[in-house]
Amino acid sequence: MIFRFFHPFLLLLFTQFVLLQAFTGTYGINYGRIADNIPSPDEVVTLLRASKIRNIRIYDADHSVLKAFSGTGLEIVIGVTNGQLQDMSSSADHALNWVKENVQAFLPETRIRGIAIGNEVLGGSDNALWGVLLDAAKNVYNATKKLHLDKIIEISTANSFAVFQDSYPPSSCKFDNNVKQYMKPLLEFFQQIGSPFCLNAYPFLAYVSNPEDIDINYALFQPTKGIYDPKFKLHYDNMLDAQIDAAYAALEDAGFHKMEVIVTETGWASAGDQTEPGANVTNARTYNYNLRKRLAKKKGTPHRPKNVVKAYIFAIFNEDSKNGPTSERNYGLFKADGSISYNVGYHGLNAGYSSHLSLKDINTQGLSRSYTITMILCLSALILMIF
Repeated sequence: MIFRFFHPFLLLLFTQFVLLQAFTGTYGINYGRIADNIPSPDEVVTLLRASKIRNIRIYDADHSVLKAFSGTGLEIVIGVTNGQLQDMSSSADHALNWVKENVQAFLPETRIRGIAIGNEVLGGSDNALWGVLLDAAKNVYNATKKLHLDKIIEISTANSFAVFQDSYPPSSCKFDNNVKQYMKPLLEFFQQIGSPFCLNAYPFLAYVSNPEDIDINYALFQPTKGIYDPKFKLHYDNMLDAQIDAAYAALEDAGFHKMEVIVTETGWASAGDQTEPGANVTNARTYNYNLRKRLAKKKGTPHRPKNVVKAYIFAIFNEDSKNGPTSERNYGLFKADGSISYNVGYHGLNAGYSSHLSLKDINTQGLSRSYTITMILCLSALILMIF
């Protein structure tokens, strides 16, 4: 009760720290849960901490997940689902109540760092949502501002390659004409509040759509001659870098030269239909292993060498209840029982990991000295206020 009474004060001190970083390191993962056989959220926390993965994205605001993440130091981006966009767009009060119930109620114990407004809305099949996305984003942002959370909660939305007209070579990329009228005001708003452009980038899908003309080694970060972009006058040795720079080119063409691109989804399916060439365990392991090495270098792309690439991998688990082709159910780094799907350097739930971490373990996972000092200051201030 005492902690809850001084909650706003502690939150203020907490805010001063988290302002310093929006994404810790370069590597994160998506925690999809369209499955009936995956581990509980508490077990997922154990798995993530054992794997030293700190940045997590979910596609909703499930309270069982938010409670499980409480006090773990894991940093999470939650989601407003596509099905909630209409209500969020039409009612500022609805957005305010949603933020109170799903964000404010869990801070600061659960480190919610962002809210994703829908997923792959623009360019998607439900055109009715295109026109409500901006108002939904504004209402959610205004709710965070009213609750004094706007400095620690980043508002964004993830985009697929359907928003682009053409992406080869990267310098030629522009936003699709049908999307432009919705995209430009959205980007203006995101620029105003300091949000990045979030991109779901899948070399796997590009390869599947054109295996005759795309070298699979180029898609898998393997040795290859790559491609040359004559306008940028740059060489690309892997497709993910080219996809990211294509997004930068589209942003520049639209007048947004300083906006950062963050990869909110990327991955490779370990199984697929006969019409999905390249979907196998060997390629999935190669892509995800090489991706980890690429991100560990903490470097940018050929066109934006100073903008360190940051990416969320898709996904933690194979999701057996997803619709669509077989590949949709086979992106997981881990199987439903918590064991690894293939070896990229992680250990599954059956590896005997203890959830009781030492201070050394916590620091290794990214809970920095600054965070520790901040929490000590919070507790010290609380004691002073009590006595």
